[in-house]
Amino acid sequence: MTDKFNFNKGLDELEVIINKMESGDISLEDSLKYFEKGVKIHRQCHTALKDAEQRINILSEEDNYNEEKPFGDS
Repeated sequence: MTDKFNFNKGLDELEVIINKMESGDISLEDSLKYFEKGVKIHRQCHTALKDAEQRINILSEEDNYNEEKPFGDS
């Protein structure tokens, strides 16, 4: 069984990776490992956002929210 991806945790991990890579205090080999991990997390975040967008579109269609309306209109 695979664990469900946690978007917020993924963003936090990306921030840690970016900070480590920007510090310049890691070897080329470690930089490549962090880069690979960052790409994997980025893809997971992107997929999670696409899935959320699709769910919102489906729910909006079901509730007939197809028209764009200015914020605050009743």
